[in-house]
Amino acid sequence: MNDLTAAGLFDELALEFLSEPGIFKAKMFGGIALKLNNRVFACLFKGQLVLKLSKERVDQLVAAHEGENFDPGMGRVMREWVAVDPGTPDEWQALMQEARSFVGALYA
Repeated sequence: MNDLTAAGLFDELALEFLSEPGIFKAKMFGGIALKLNNRVFACLFKGQLVLKLSKERVDQLVAAHEGENFDPGMGRVMREWVAVDPGTPDEWQALMQEARSFVGALYA
């Protein structure tokens, strides 16, 4: 992970997204989130990257052991959210771009 912590990696990648119109930082689940037009598409939660994606894409990532269904701690899995363990900057950036595109298309 290029000697970056999950938080450091998220912050570094967030800088790239924050330069785009309509994207800003906010709080979600006690951590930092990225929003596009007031809708969260990515956040950091307990050292994992949490992303809003289609249920089908979430299921695909879980089946491939590349992520897990996201439960914010209330015992309820959020079906369009996936939690991904720290990976490489390229992996996280690609997933964040995918989530941004998904949310952008949902709320266009």
